[in-house]
Amino acid sequence: MSSYLKLSGISKSYGQFTALQTVDLDIKKGEFVTFLGPSGSGKTTTLMIIAGFEQATSGSVEVNGKSLFGLAPHERNIGIVFQNYGLFPHKTAAQNVYFPLQMRGINKAAGMRKAEEMLDLVGLQGFGHRYPKELSGGQQQRVALARALVFEPSLLLLDEPLGALDKNLREQMQIEIKRIQRALGVTTIFVTHDQSEAMSMSDRIVVFEKGRIQQVATPLDIYHRPETKFVAGFIGESNLVDAKVSDAAKGEARSAALGKVEYAVTDKVANDNDVTLMIRPEHIRLSRNPIEGRKNVRMKVETIVNYGDNALVIGMVEGQPMRVRVLGADVVIIREGEEFCISWTRDSVYMIAK
Repeated sequence: MSSYLKLSGISKSYGQFTALQTVDLDIKKGEFVTFLGPSGSGKTTTLMIIAGFEQATSGSVEVNGKSLFGLAPHERNIGIVFQNYGLFPHKTAAQNVYFPLQMRGINKAAGMRKAEEMLDLVGLQGFGHRYPKELSGGQQQRVALARALVFEPSLLLLDEPLGALDKNLREQMQIEIKRIQRALGVTTIFVTHDQSEAMSMSDRIVVFEKGRIQQVATPLDIYHRPETKFVAGFIGESNLVDAKVSDAAKGEARSAALGKVEYAVTDKVANDNDVTLMIRPEHIRLSRNPIEGRKNVRMKVETIVNYGDNALVIGMVEGQPMRVRVLGADVVIIREGEEFCISWTRDSVYMIAK
């Protein structure tokens, strides 16, 4: 892969605390990459090191083959959007967008024309004269995005920029940010702890945990083929079952709760290896009676979480918690405290080597 942004051996320590441990990453020009992970996982620290607001304890950052070592944030030609927007309250929207050009010596007439063009691109045509207090949260976010893009940065960094918006506006801005990014072709890193944002917006996702990268892959690969138990549990709803491989050639393992479980055969493990089996809730069928050709077990329903068009049914199988996604009219026949049959196919079981 041709690398545009390259992180090599990035580590960061604060006294005895290690925030990042040997982060290596290659990002292609024009990619939209999301840093995803829980609070304290290292994603924002990595972003701040790229931006120049933090200095790595060790390692290097290169953009287009050139090291950023020793460069101050304003010397890196990087556009940044933070969650709090950081707009100047005494400047109009257009003046806010013009500010980075002003700092680069662009004359006011040409700079303000460019600012208005960028406001048009982010859907704020005719709003240039308004002050931040006269704009909604979503509009302020668009101004901040325009300001980060107006000087044609080599990178765009977005640090949880949608965190302050309500659900509907967040979803609208996800679409807008992706549209603008594609239109400009700017290499973008988006930081979030919201997995739905990461799944819907990204070309690739980088999953962080405890200062390390757990996996780098496309959204579909992250969801369907997680490389670690942490990734499988963090992304989406999962049933994670501890098991021991009983016949690697046939793709069979044994679980204390579920008995013999067949999985798609891989060459990752040998007999007697401890593994984790992942079964997504939407791949499990719930029925009154066993279904032929599938692995069937009995589950007592403990909790039903209703979402209207679907429900998450949570129950126990011999001490193993299991989650099943039930769609449509089938939701109404399920009652808490009752016992049902749940079933799945071999292809629905993904094996994670420990």
